[in-house]
Amino acid sequence: MKPAALVIFLLTAFATNASTDTPTSPRIDRALADFGKALFFDVNLSKRRTQACASCHMPAQGFIDTRPNGTNGAASIGDDGKSLSDRNTPTLSYAALTPRFGLDQNNQYAGGLFYDGKADDLVQQAKEPLLNPTEMALDDSSMLSVRIHENSAYTRQVAELFDPDTLIKPEQLHTAVAIALAEFQKTAAFLPFDSKYDRYLRGEYEMTRLEKTGFTLFFSDLLNCNGCHELDTDKPSQTFTDFTYHNIGVPTNQLVRALNGSNETHRDLGLFDNPGVNDAAQQGKFKVPTLRNVAVTAPYMHNGVFAKLETVLHFYNKYLIRDTGNPETKKPWRSPEVDSNLSMDLLTRGQPLSKMHIDALHAFMETLTDRQFEHLLIE
Repeated sequence: MKPAALVIFLLTAFATNASTDTPTSPRIDRALADFGKALFFDVNLSKRRTQACASCHMPAQGFIDTRPNGTNGAASIGDDGKSLSDRNTPTLSYAALTPRFGLDQNNQYAGGLFYDGKADDLVQQAKEPLLNPTEMALDDSSMLSVRIHENSAYTRQVAELFDPDTLIKPEQLHTAVAIALAEFQKTAAFLPFDSKYDRYLRGEYEMTRLEKTGFTLFFSDLLNCNGCHELDTDKPSQTFTDFTYHNIGVPTNQLVRALNGSNETHRDLGLFDNPGVNDAAQQGKFKVPTLRNVAVTAPYMHNGVFAKLETVLHFYNKYLIRDTGNPETKKPWRSPEVDSNLSMDLLTRGQPLSKMHIDALHAFMETLTDRQFEHLLIE
């Protein structure tokens, strides 16, 4: 597909998304968000003009990357058509509600963007892929400046929205682009709060018996799901993550490693790879993801090693019972990529999951799907 055609396709796919704010959305600057929207879909902001932000965060697919590349969706191909990342592309749904990276009230690392929190906030996150050689791969801020100046609408918007000197200062322009992209991600298209769960809380949807059972189990202390996947006590703004970091013993995704040519001794150390973290006790820890839209954003874990949501539930269950192994591979669970710093206090808390528990939790998590993605649910 030619770049121009790709832009048209992406914009068309996004046209049905809401453009107004919800009561729970952050306040936004509409003009700035509109500028960010145009940038989000522009393939000209990548070195070879082959991909946009929307290429890896596909609006019609829950803001994840479902392009076929041999990894079963576990990793993304870069602008050069061959560079393969080592981690699963996270959804951008509700990312705007992520707090800044830092230590929380319990002196634990929390917040930040990316699986290791290396971006303090949404603006810093938006800056990074543009120059990342395995993503959009622009050489530097000067190359980005050239691409912005190719578009007269962009230069006009920058002049109207930012300091006039921004257009002649590449680094400043790079930040301006990121600010606009971040503002777009604050719009209701990314955080509509209109799932069946949200509608149930508003009295607009009646949960099935299985969904309601899963709801009760999830928020109870019986299974400890809400130990990491609950933040707010006022449920209408529930993000289903406390934004903390844990090592839960996820194994290496051997398929991705074989395809991206990583050294056999390489280990993804997660939070410890964050430049602002030098505590060895953080090795192997990754950010707790939101469960909103989880049923339609497979594969799972930071490296996409599990294809099905049920597998994730069985994986947690292995810490509580002697089970038969990975239901996808029909083999025993493989060892953790990083076998130190496991959050065993959390993993061994709660009761074992029965088949009914797993079915009910799965049904409840499907209710966390935004209305615009409900058609993606597998019957």
